[in-house]
Amino acid sequence: MTRADRFAPASCPRLVVKIGSALLVDPDGTVRREWLAGVVADLAARHLSGQRLIVVSSGAIALGARRLGLPNGGRACLEDAQAAAATGQIALSQLWAELLASEGLTAAQMLLTLDDLEDRRRYLNASATVARLLALGVVPVVNENDTVATEEIRFGDNDRLAARVAQAAGAGGVILLSDVDGLYTANPGSDPQAQLIDEVTTLDDSIMAMADGGSASGMGSGGMLAKLQAAKIAHAAGAHLAIVGGRRDHPLAAFDADGRGTIFPASGGSGARKAWLAGRLTAHGRILIDAGATSALAGGASLLAAGATAIEGGFSRGDVIDIVGPEGRAVARGLTEYDASEAKLIAGRRTAELATILGYAPRSALVHRDHMVLL
Repeated sequence: MTRADRFAPASCPRLVVKIGSALLVDPDGTVRREWLAGVVADLAARHLSGQRLIVVSSGAIALGARRLGLPNGGRACLEDAQAAAATGQIALSQLWAELLASEGLTAAQMLLTLDDLEDRRRYLNASATVARLLALGVVPVVNENDTVATEEIRFGDNDRLAARVAQAAGAGGVILLSDVDGLYTANPGSDPQAQLIDEVTTLDDSIMAMADGGSASGMGSGGMLAKLQAAKIAHAAGAHLAIVGGRRDHPLAAFDADGRGTIFPASGGSGARKAWLAGRLTAHGRILIDAGATSALAGGASLLAAGATAIEGGFSRGDVIDIVGPEGRAVARGLTEYDASEAKLIAGRRTAELATILGYAPRSALVHRDHMVLL
């Protein structure tokens, strides 16, 4: 099996393809229609082979900014971005509907905010909608709902959105079509010795250090760091991810032929609830733990009150919280069994003391291992 075969219809029945603004829209705000028609032809060929596809498409703000004559590509301020998105999303959805229809495919539009995928019930609703559309042979075209999203409730980039959509859809792969060919050992724009990394099997600190947070084109909101974060989210759901250069014609067919890009193969995913937990971008609070508890969690144990050193945030029972080790890094994420006020009372206490402190029979853990995922 070649690296590209991981994303082929035979081994990946559901695939998410993300297209960045810099690929879809020229700097002057005009659509690269001929290039996009080639992408749609690639999608149609995959669909004919039995693969069901979800497109995550940027470009609404860039298109709207041109129509409204807004400076800085519509990103001078939040209000401009929201207005540009409202105007450009109509043009973007019409474009996708027209081009997919030319290949005999039906498009559906889905606009999502961060809260739609962070809230468990809304996440399940979105998942059910995607599943039904795919069963009907429809191609969902997804974008962040930038018209209403604010800094507090937005993904901020479509790379991580694509990975979260892959989780919700049960997709086996994510292809990020980008204006760069993949992850390099250094910035290829400034270092002629930079080498393309073909495959990354472990997303450790050395790999994350290779990324920068900026968008190469200045049109989008992502960057290599967002793509690596997307790979982590995809891995939690057992989905492979690839960063593939999209500047050439028929980029998906070209990737099938030569496999050029950076592949992040997944080794297997968590269950549905744990994948959702791992992919979340927000948490209601933090529980700080000692070294002994950190080792216990790594061995598959639940988090007991005795291992907690501090409680941060105003969470309620059932909220998602981060569990932070002594080095200050989140080592796990889970659903808390206690409100923050109660957790503060029992943090660091032995199990035998808890009933007296709380005034009722304690639960078995601060965070049970069945409702926790290691990060």
